[in-house]
Amino acid sequence: MFSQELWLENEKKCAVVRKSKQGRKRQELLAVALGVKVHTFRGPHWCEYCANFMWGLIAQGVRCSDCGLNVHKQCSKHVPNDCQPDLKRIKKVYCCDLTTLVKAHNTQRPMVVDICIREIEARGLKSEGLYRVSGFTEHIEDVKMAFDREISNADERLEAVHEVLLLLPPAHYETLRYLMIHLKKVTMNEKDNLMNAENLGIVFGPTLMRPPEDSTLTTLHDMRYQKLIVQILIENEDVLF
Repeated sequence: MFSQELWLENEKKCAVVRKSKQGRKRQELLAVALGVKVHTFRGPHWCEYCANFMWGLIAQGVRCSDCGLNVHKQCSKHVPNDCQPDLKRIKKVYCCDLTTLVKAHNTQRPMVVDICIREIEARGLKSEGLYRVSGFTEHIEDVKMAFDREISNADERLEAVHEVLLLLPPAHYETLRYLMIHLKKVTMNEKDNLMNAENLGIVFGPTLMRPPEDSTLTTLHDMRYQKLIVQILIENEDVLF
């Protein structure tokens, strides 16, 4: 009888331990799914759940990559899992968690799905090889970058570019300003010369935005961004300079 009671008591303890381990595992998996990651903070930080200081210099807390909430590891277990993502932290459309994306924009599904399907149904249903013939990689990347640019705040982007321009030496700033005024005039005659801001960005980007190191691989990787920056400079010449 005593042996049976001891066995039952032991089974209860084991069940509690198993349940505890399962709970911790579930919490860890949930945290990963929600984008809550262990974070090392620079300087003093306070837990936004218990309002106590986060002691230690290494991995003393976690930060939600969606809303930016900073809490102790233990406190993260008590924080609701349905946070509202901050648009400032959602930098792109692709390679982003689906739930995070729709909650950030308060939509039922990603806007990229609506836009693409609407365009295909409007002018692509009779296209030969629809969904079978692959598009050009460069064109696909340009479309993806365009979607990412429209989610970011245009005013904040221009402000950031303007602040960087002010860091240029006077001679560089004036030369760039004068060149952008000229290129803006070129785009005003696009009907004749077929050169818009994007085309000019392709031409002038590698020259104006040349990386410090002479690396062919780096240059190829940066080409799209070089084009984009020059395009922004031309299109917003009157605001940035």
